[in-house]
Amino acid sequence: MSMYTGAKTVVRKVYANSNIFEVKVRMHQGSALSPLLFVIVMEALSRELRVALLWELLYTDDLVVIAETEDDLIKRLNEWKDFMENRGMRVNMNKTKVMISGNGRR
Repeated sequence: MSMYTGAKTVVRKVYANSNIFEVKVRMHQGSALSPLLFVIVMEALSRELRVALLWELLYTDDLVVIAETEDDLIKRLNEWKDFMENRGMRVNMNKTKVMISGNGRR
């Protein structure tokens, strides 16, 4: 956070640069550090919540949850959502997709 405090920038134009202005966003869009910092934070946060290898997988900003039943899946997804949102992250449940494998009898 300290590396972004008081950050200033200019917009480069063809004939001249803009006036210097303060950057007021927390994470600079397009920064090479953004993906690395996100992965570090997600890894640290998710360690506390993960239950078993191959049951919950993180890939960049996606999460795969594997469960025996639909009820277990919904419970686990809600636990992840609540956990992350209580730590300041936003979770978009509208992008959630479910895949059912097997005969569906359990």
